[in-house]
Amino acid sequence: MALDPKLLEILACPEDKGPLLYFEADQVLYNPRLKRRYEIRDNIPVMLIDEAVTVDDAEHDRLMARVESEGVPSTLSEG
Repeated sequence: MALDPKLLEILACPEDKGPLLYFEADQVLYNPRLKRRYEIRDNIPVMLIDEAVTVDDAEHDRLMARVESEGVPSTLSEG
């Protein structure tokens, strides 16, 4: 199930306050600046720094390749 578009407009990384990439199929939000992944459980983003998963370089590269090929949306709309 997709997150509400209104929620995506306001979600930000709790640590650096920047936008996140939304991987709907994986149910995760990803901060490429910190290489940190936040899970979405039962359609609720778990935005706790202590529960975030830091990904390795290979996983980061895989996720960024998906951004390029799939057009993964970002949070914090500018409209």
